[in-house]
Amino acid sequence: MTPASDLRSGKTHKDENFPVASWIIHPRHRALILAFYNFVRTADDIADHAVLDAPAKLALLDELEANLLGQGDAQREGVVLRAALAERGMPPRHAQDVLIAFRMDVNRRRYGNWDELIHYCSYSAMPVGRFMLDVHGESKATWPASDALCAALQINNHLQDCGEDYRELDRVYIPDDTLARFGATHADLKQTKATPALLSCIRELADKTDALLRESDLLAVQVADIRLGCEISVIDTYAREILKLLKVRDPLSERVHLSKMELVGYGLSSLFGGLWRRATGSAALSRSTPGT
Repeated sequence: MTPASDLRSGKTHKDENFPVASWIIHPRHRALILAFYNFVRTADDIADHAVLDAPAKLALLDELEANLLGQGDAQREGVVLRAALAERGMPPRHAQDVLIAFRMDVNRRRYGNWDELIHYCSYSAMPVGRFMLDVHGESKATWPASDALCAALQINNHLQDCGEDYRELDRVYIPDDTLARFGATHADLKQTKATPALLSCIRELADKTDALLRESDLLAVQVADIRLGCEISVIDTYAREILKLLKVRDPLSERVHLSKMELVGYGLSSLFGGLWRRATGSAALSRSTPGT
């Protein structure tokens, strides 16, 4: 079977909307995080491949999973992640969960409502946050806030790329009932400029994503690892700034991604702000906890 690495899009961890194994994270965790990222990115690129048909995509995803589980060594990304997880005594659960989302991408192109979209996010995004928390030995009590943040990041990405996803992959992540409520259609996504109806859909989803970010508001101070808390602060800031753009701009005709300078500026300010908020927020959480 074709090596999965030959099918990569060329996108790396440096091209994401959020930091991946950045210098903020302790060096002892970076190799494992990058092994997980490369596995996930490879699987994502397979699911999005322009030439492969559905059976070939699913066969490659199955082989990646088999290699992850120790059943063969054909796909390097599965073998490397398997070894990295074994070294830390961690199970492959989160990587397997993400593969479910990529199989959904191969087989499904539409979502009926918000709940169906969140169900997709429960496999496409939430396992990534849970993996990061497990790498750092964090409590599962942090999972709900992490799930909300990861879902928000995923939906931001769907809204940013809604036109490209439809034109190139025939995928629509804006729920059908949202489109119908505002009188928008899939054809609106092919335009060079969003219709008022489509913009209304995007604004409504942006508001719902804003609510997800409010659910994740305390995550940066809930985690015990200071470095991870700082990284979460940076990711949270990026998510909020992207959401601001989505609330006032048209993703079909205007820039709704952060520039490199904006990433640096927001990153540094949120890093120092996160340290301050962590110190004051942790104290507030401690005072509000019974028995402390």
